Amino acid sequence: MKARARKAVGGVAILAFLALYIWAAVSLGALVPTQWAVRLAYYALAGVCWGLPLIPLIRWMNGEGRDGPKE
Repeated sequence: MKARARKAVGGVAILAFLALYIWAAVSLGALVPTQWAVRLAYYALAGVCWGLPLIPLIRWMNGEGRDGPKE
């Protein structure tokens, strides 16, 4: 697949993932106790952890395989 197509597919996938992630984070956030420190910790963690599952997709979008970037 050409680089331009990979980036287009990856961009749509990122937007879809973020929509589902935000929905899940807010839904689970409703179950978190109402203490401010607990909510702060939950939303701080949820706000940082969204990027971890996207790392392999971003690498694929940039054309990097297991052996490193393509030349």
